[in-house]
Amino acid sequence: MSPFEHGEVFVLDDGGEVDLDLGNYERFLDIKLTRDNNITTGKIYQSVIDKERRGDYLGKTVQVVPHITDEIQDWIQRVAMNPVDDTEEPADVCVIELGGTIGDIESMPFIEALGQFSYRVGPGNFCLVHVSLVPVLNVVGEQKTKPTQHSVRGLRGLGLMPDILACRSTQPLEEHVKVKLAQFCHVPIPNIINLHDVTNIWHIPLLLRDQKAHEAILKVLDLQCASKVAREPQLSEWTERVSRCDRLKSPVRIAMVGKYTGLSDSYLSVIKALLHASVALDRKLVVDWVPSCDLEDSTAKETPDAYEKAWESLKGADGVLVPGGFGDRGVQGKILAAKYARENNVPYLGICLGMQIAVIEFARSVMKLHGANSTEFDPTTKTPCVVFMPEGSKTHMGATMRLGSRRTFFQATNCKSAKLYGNACYVDERHRHRYEVNPDMVPEFEKAGLSFVGRDESGERMEIIELPTHRFFVGAQFHPEFKSRPGKPSPLFLGLVAASSGQLDHLLQRGLTSSAGRDICGKGGAQKPKACQNGHVMKPLNGLVHGHYSATRCNGVIPI
Repeated sequence: MSPFEHGEVFVLDDGGEVDLDLGNYERFLDIKLTRDNNITTGKIYQSVIDKERRGDYLGKTVQVVPHITDEIQDWIQRVAMNPVDDTEEPADVCVIELGGTIGDIESMPFIEALGQFSYRVGPGNFCLVHVSLVPVLNVVGEQKTKPTQHSVRGLRGLGLMPDILACRSTQPLEEHVKVKLAQFCHVPIPNIINLHDVTNIWHIPLLLRDQKAHEAILKVLDLQCASKVAREPQLSEWTERVSRCDRLKSPVRIAMVGKYTGLSDSYLSVIKALLHASVALDRKLVVDWVPSCDLEDSTAKETPDAYEKAWESLKGADGVLVPGGFGDRGVQGKILAAKYARENNVPYLGICLGMQIAVIEFARSVMKLHGANSTEFDPTTKTPCVVFMPEGSKTHMGATMRLGSRRTFFQATNCKSAKLYGNACYVDERHRHRYEVNPDMVPEFEKAGLSFVGRDESGERMEIIELPTHRFFVGAQFHPEFKSRPGKPSPLFLGLVAASSGQLDHLLQRGLTSSAGRDICGKGGAQKPKACQNGHVMKPLNGLVHGHYSATRCNGVIPI
């Protein structure tokens, strides 16, 4: 999926490659979703075709109604029962997000299915929240309700009646506007929720609480008398975090060096992970977008202004981050960014391709292997530092990468990465890649001073690199950003922001001296894992320097 068209591709624990919306749900609700939580038209039609081929329909004519619509409803009911948190119990409430705009051809089968679904589950089991824009005409400065009136009318014509209106606007809705919406849309005023622009998105749950949106939902779902569900939102920690975020003043500048910098959604989880870490460390995040192509010598000749601006941003940053990506465009610029960070002792974090870039740069600059490259960029290179994975497919691109949660074992306890993860023996992080560091060249790299401190269970696949003599020079083959949460920042992102703001030593010391609730390698008599070579015992991972917060349970999510 092209990042320019879809934004970031979010990866789940089970390897599902899904829309970035599921990342928002995981971050806000602190839950773990699966590929089945992402319904697509292709999945539905494929399932129906498979059933027809098996003879499930006994030769009947397969139609959009009822076969496609029934499949959508059955999928929702099946997935809604899957546990999404640590309780291993079904959620109390399942959220179904129907994307698109009323009237879209693509959405019609799903709208019809939800209309039928509301009758299938009956009153008190279905609540429809319609999200609509209330624009303001600059000429007169008046909030206009016509777009919402027309979309509600279209929704009614398709068999769906909204129970709650969620109105987006730049400023809070005026009271007479709510009265007008209630009158023409047949929605009670308490059920008209205003989602106006705020200083940061973390204010939205507080905005919903203040307007008693939870009470409106509980009333429609007939859950007001359910003592286990109907309770006041516990948002004290969330409120404190929002307040802290608004108070931040000391900046930390991170240069984001990538090829998709024209669309920030391409790196949405990376930005969120940086935000989580910076708030935890009381720093105001400033991201300097640096197009990697603009750092290259060819740009200096063609567009010197862009070249100078890119290098000025890179040199003015407190830390450098090179995220994942595919293809050879802009690779040389990323290599130059990694070289600048390494030679000038500037904190560096490379993710996926960013780690491979750091390895290539090290081979060229330190080991003097000037032809070193990845076979992704030069299939005929004589010094392949990065190679195609043996199990990968070179003919089929879809879902053939190394995907999902994989275990990484630390090879040393005194490295920065292991300390950031609380002296853990291993960590489980999500992957999405086709290429890996050439294991045959690892001894040469380590002899030259590059440490491979994290490996997979076989010991042959390199997962984390570090330069021990550098302030903070870390690369990870996995994507730590996918598991970062507002209350539980990713340890590697914490390390980058801490090193960039002069707090790394304190952070590492705090991680070493505070042992409560961490996954620590300690000596004892419990059974050790196969790949642990030092006789260490595993303890449950509850949190590191980033603490632990419990998840709420009204959170089954199925974006469509």
